[in-house]
Amino acid sequence: MAFLQRATLQLFPRRAFKLQQQSLKFLSGVALAAAVGYIPARLAIARWQSPQPQAILTLGGHPAREAFTADFARLHPALKIWVSSGLLPKDARPLFQHEGVTDDRINLDYRALDTVTNFTSLVKDLERQHIHHIYLITSDYHMARAQAIATIVLGSHGITFTAIAVPSMQPPEASSRIIRDVVRSIVWLATGYTGADLKLG
Repeated sequence: MAFLQRATLQLFPRRAFKLQQQSLKFLSGVALAAAVGYIPARLAIARWQSPQPQAILTLGGHPAREAFTADFARLHPALKIWVSSGLLPKDARPLFQHEGVTDDRINLDYRALDTVTNFTSLVKDLERQHIHHIYLITSDYHMARAQAIATIVLGSHGITFTAIAVPSMQPPEASSRIIRDVVRSIVWLATGYTGADLKLG
């Protein structure tokens, strides 16, 4: 068999290389489809394990999100809060303190550079805390993109979410931004690369 493979490569080097390329693309596609297809099952299992959210994740980007989260957290005193790249501590903590939310419940994280990294930077932390279900808080105009990314990034790690939209006066984001970040999330899932260095927003 090895002799035949070598002979084929010698007689038809271009054709053999092309076949290898096509095989690699096909196998990569199958692997990626299997990984993405696995996500709905993981989301369903996570919701079965934890029907009620165990924590709050707020995406930074507008002060109204933290203010809303502080009030929401007051009504859910058992839940810890993660805020991803939001207000600085000197501005964020007083909002929570005003609502009686103690500092030990709040995790302010500043690693994220954009919406995709809001999730990729924190997913392992949530996983280590054995969190299977979160409240996802962001502005209404931003929610469709956040949900699309969360489905891939959080779902791939067995974490589901319940979306809570903060009202705003802004129109929904363009579908092109959602598609772009879905692609970025799939690339992250396959390679670990987020594309944040491209500064796409």
